[in-house]
Amino acid sequence: MSAPQEPPLKDILVADFTTLLPGPVATLMLAEAGAEVIKVEKPGGEDMRAYPPQWDGVSAAFAMLNRGKKSLVVDLRTEEGRKAARDLAARADVLVEQFRPGVMAKHGLGYDELSRINPKLIYCSITGYGQEGPKRDEAGHDLNYIGSTGLLSVAPGPADRPVVPPALIADIGGGTFPAVTNILLALIARGKSGKGTYIDVAMADAMFTFCWMALATLHATGKEPGPASLSTSGGSPRYQIYPTRDGKFVCCGALEQKFWMAFCGVIGLPRELTNDFKNPEATKHAVREIIAKETAAYWKPKFAAADCCVTIMATLEEALADEHFVKRGLFTEKIASGAGDKTIPALPVPISPVFRATGAKSYPRIK
Repeated sequence: MSAPQEPPLKDILVADFTTLLPGPVATLMLAEAGAEVIKVEKPGGEDMRAYPPQWDGVSAAFAMLNRGKKSLVVDLRTEEGRKAARDLAARADVLVEQFRPGVMAKHGLGYDELSRINPKLIYCSITGYGQEGPKRDEAGHDLNYIGSTGLLSVAPGPADRPVVPPALIADIGGGTFPAVTNILLALIARGKSGKGTYIDVAMADAMFTFCWMALATLHATGKEPGPASLSTSGGSPRYQIYPTRDGKFVCCGALEQKFWMAFCGVIGLPRELTNDFKNPEATKHAVREIIAKETAAYWKPKFAAADCCVTIMATLEEALADEHFVKRGLFTEKIASGAGDKTIPALPVPISPVFRATGAKSYPRIK
């Protein structure tokens, strides 16, 4: 492993006008890479500060998402507050905001206004549907974005009891990661041109990237894939979750033929059913019945020995205790309490340890 080096964003100042999840995770990643992040909050602080569960007198979620940031309380409804925000933007390298289109401009804080004050400013707006288009002012959350782009239709669950996805794909996959990627690209471009830029991140846009296989199928065949018909969305017995006798779950990802045949060998699937292309539902049913006859503890060592892309679903507590993730140092960073006498593990983010500003850090406090 490479030796740690000076955090690459050490001298970068970020004005953070975001709340809740997509923007705060983006600016958290910038802070973890060494940037100074000043979180601009309304009087009384961001609403998430009050979200349960509480830790050290503040929301544990807020503490996780805002570790290592500073806070600046301003009231954008007043000229004094708007001036404080403009003064911050005038010396910032990056500004990230998450209001609806037009809100920052209404307060005299739009890109056109601020770029005249600070031509080197990289200004990133994160919204649901972007700054232009018929949906630009439409209210929404993660479920709306994955629902409106066709992504959710690929695997909505049974018609009588559709499933809400376990992850906020649009918030992080469509908001956080595109924002960070484009901010870093803009910093590289500014290093060459000396000029800042405006970045329009629409969380819904990136959901089409997640539709890669569905789009390939539609464009190649002219037919839209039905719910749970794609190999990785429930259509294949090779990529399924199978319940065990003791209420746990086998996660089968044996897509390639060699892994599939190894899996079939472990469970003793009848030979005529191993050709799952012939009758996928019959194969799925047979595998489900076989797996359900034994416990997870019975299956775990057998699948491990076969090395066939099959695991037992872990609970969150089990995953946190997994020696692999522990050894990789995912939980070594800490959030410090106000008094400095308590810590909880920081949120793991995909910033290489080589680039991270390490050490226990607190979350921003307001007076």
